[in-house]
Amino acid sequence: MEDKEISKAVIARLPRYYRYLGELLEYGVERISSNELSVRMKVTASQIRQDLNNFGGFGQQGYGYNVKHLHTEIGKILGVDRQHNLIIVGAGNLGQAIANYANFEKRGFIIKGMFDVNPRLIGLVVRGIEVRGVDDLERFIKQNDVQMAALTIPKTKAPEIADRLVNAGIKAIWNFAHVDLNVPDDVVVENVHLSESLMQLSYRVCSMEEKNRKHK
Repeated sequence: MEDKEISKAVIARLPRYYRYLGELLEYGVERISSNELSVRMKVTASQIRQDLNNFGGFGQQGYGYNVKHLHTEIGKILGVDRQHNLIIVGAGNLGQAIANYANFEKRGFIIKGMFDVNPRLIGLVVRGIEVRGVDDLERFIKQNDVQMAALTIPKTKAPEIADRLVNAGIKAIWNFAHVDLNVPDDVVVENVHLSESLMQLSYRVCSMEEKNRKHK
């Protein structure tokens, strides 16, 4: 694959391809055309071909895509063919919900530890993982070869904790705190703002209601 910049829109669609192809494998489907895949995913066949051509194409004219091969290759592109050690900083409701989501392990994301500043949460065991105090953060990261961290803490604490994570060697932060983090260029941040997502949903509902009113 050429060393070229892939758009965020394409990257955002890759997990959907991976999920749909996984479902096809479960149904015993061995091959599928871009047209058939487009019907399932509600993405145009042209878009599918363009997306996959960023990584070499994978299809054969007159045959379509080998489902198992394409699923495997997209898994490699997404990095889910290898293990990623992850910690969760923030053991409240959201942090515990993430820890309890077993499907992450199937994708290679292994939760190694949980941390919090709340004395009432320290010592709590969530799905076999004991919540530790943040004083133990740097040592734990180094001893357990942790590459990723999920931040599910208040925004006032997030920048300070993010700095500590980066200094300890963390290269990827899954940020649920409502604040933009200032990190070095070699550290990746994926921001997940739940309220913003909900507001986008609200906008779409309101737009649909307005459109229906106009057509009455």
